[in-house]
Amino acid sequence: MTTSSRPAKLVAMVSLTLSIIFFVIMVPLGRWSGFVAIYSAGFVSLGAALIWLVLLIQFHQRNLAEQEKLDMSALAGDHRTDKIFHAKGEQSQLFAVAQKRLAILEKWFLPVFSFLIAAYQVGIGLYLLKAVPNSNPAIGKQPLLCAVCMVAIAFVSFLLSRYATGMSNQAEWKPLRSGGSFLFGSAILSFALAIALALVQFKITTVISVIDYTIPVLLIVLGVENLLNVIFDIYRPRLTGLYSRAAFDSRLLGLINEPGEILHTATGAIDYQFGFKVSQTWFYKLLEKAVVPLIFFGAITLYLLSGVVVINSYEQAVIERFGNPKDAKGDVRLVGPGIHFKMPWPIDIARVYPTGNIEELQIGYVPKTDPKTGQVIREPLLWGKDHYKEEYSILVASRLGAEKNSPGAAPVSLLKANIPVQFRVKDLYAFLYNQNDPQKRLENICYRELARFAAGASIEVDDEAALQTSLLGAGRAQAKQVLTQNIQAAADKAGLGVEIVFVGLQGIHPPTQVAADYEKVVGAVQIKQAVILQAQAQRNRTLSNLAGSVDGASDLFVLAADYQKARQENNRQKTDEIAGRLDTAFTQADGDIFCTLREAQSYSFERVANARSTGERFDSQVKAYRAAPEIYKKEQRLIALEETLSPIRKYVIVADPNDAETFIVDLKEKLTPSLYDIGGVQESSSQ
Repeated sequence: MTTSSRPAKLVAMVSLTLSIIFFVIMVPLGRWSGFVAIYSAGFVSLGAALIWLVLLIQFHQRNLAEQEKLDMSALAGDHRTDKIFHAKGEQSQLFAVAQKRLAILEKWFLPVFSFLIAAYQVGIGLYLLKAVPNSNPAIGKQPLLCAVCMVAIAFVSFLLSRYATGMSNQAEWKPLRSGGSFLFGSAILSFALAIALALVQFKITTVISVIDYTIPVLLIVLGVENLLNVIFDIYRPRLTGLYSRAAFDSRLLGLINEPGEILHTATGAIDYQFGFKVSQTWFYKLLEKAVVPLIFFGAITLYLLSGVVVINSYEQAVIERFGNPKDAKGDVRLVGPGIHFKMPWPIDIARVYPTGNIEELQIGYVPKTDPKTGQVIREPLLWGKDHYKEEYSILVASRLGAEKNSPGAAPVSLLKANIPVQFRVKDLYAFLYNQNDPQKRLENICYRELARFAAGASIEVDDEAALQTSLLGAGRAQAKQVLTQNIQAAADKAGLGVEIVFVGLQGIHPPTQVAADYEKVVGAVQIKQAVILQAQAQRNRTLSNLAGSVDGASDLFVLAADYQKARQENNRQKTDEIAGRLDTAFTQADGDIFCTLREAQSYSFERVANARSTGERFDSQVKAYRAAPEIYKKEQRLIALEETLSPIRKYVIVADPNDAETFIVDLKEKLTPSLYDIGGVQESSSQ
């Protein structure tokens, strides 16, 4: 005899088996192909298998309980067992073992298993989320084969989920709704993943990159929802005869699996709020009938909008028609900034690229990034400090051979090369179609040219000549030009269609372990150069002060050397000629020479003028003496007295020789005048 739980048990068994098969297929397939999304979808199927396992156990126990009821009913109809099975109360419950087990299972086992499923979903979601940043969908293998597998899995999952959801409409099969909803969500993910894998074939990796993050986040959200349901079920009252929804029966997936439930719930809420049957009005019925055409019209409109391409001012796009970027004439369908129209997807696909932007490759290092914002952290470039997350070493030639090193040592050294290479795309068609991964190819070219150039360069900094060609000194200026030219030539030869804008060699430095020794050598060379430059500056300053300019002093030195050489050779004619030129050069010179010559000329003129005036004065004095000797002598005496007594105060007293009157002259200067010095007093006394 069959029971009502057997079909549900069979569906749970088939679904469990298929979910495990899907898990076994998708996890190895994801590992082999390199697509993290396929690998993650396998764990989604494993989560579905856990739910179907619980449902299988539940319906198996229900089947046993129903079989037990049938057996007890059959025994109750037997007259020989009437007295045993007609017992009342606790005695009749002793024989209902399967029913007791079912009650215990639904009361305790389902919440515990719901908690375990929630923990699995959250844990697996976090685990998968950590693996997403390391994925690179562009290098995945066989995307079309993977897409076919995902379509098959999605189709089987969809059919099985629809069948299980349809069976859940029966009251005794209600628990199947949880498995059907989860299987339906898995089918949608598989179908979306199949579309994303098909786009990868056309070098469009944005969709699958989004799915890489969507699957772990969705598992975490479902796990948190299950945990909340477990907590809420503790406080939710249970009414006898009503279906108790399991905690792992996701309400979020139920909204997608059975959207009609949302409409019925919304209709009931509207009727309750307005107090009358809004759902029975003509407007609501019209809206209910037109909702499907409106959705269909919106979907068609959105699809047709895929034929409109908006290109920004710094972008260009290549329009592919069935994967071919060229038209019937062989011309590339290249469009610039503006609004352009094309055939809808997937007939035409626009591959947009920011050709106006300057892009950068980090050659020789991996920069540090802020874990919160993701921006690159830039630090001062110091030799003795690691300023990047990773730094790579390059081999550089060294002038110091094995004779100055340990026996058997190669004449090479190690340098840290942190070189940013900036470029822009000048030929979009060549950049997109000549190479499978143009940026990776350009990065390989940069490393190759850097290694090739460094093998012939030097790093010595022990003298000025070596510093001018060293990668640690002034030689990096020339190295920058050569590297830029070599990288550009190699990129053009590879047909990358890029223009090298900048190659920065400011990040070349020795390893941090020996940076201090290099800094000492460089410091000594810089001190030496500073002393030399100071001496040259003093020389230029001295020569400029002496002759007015360095060139003028050099010309005077050359003439003086030629003059000395001519005198040593006893060449009279050449000596006189050079002497004339030397005199002219000294006359025209500036600076201290000019001042000394002018002072000498002034002193010579002064001495000659003084001597001439002295002679003329003496001649005039001789003539005056001969004319009147006595008068001349008295005149000269008076002149001498006048010149000698000029600064001395003099008193002249004139008296008669026969006068006996005595004159007393007080030659001291009086500080205050006497009464006798006042004129009025003298006059009154005389009167």
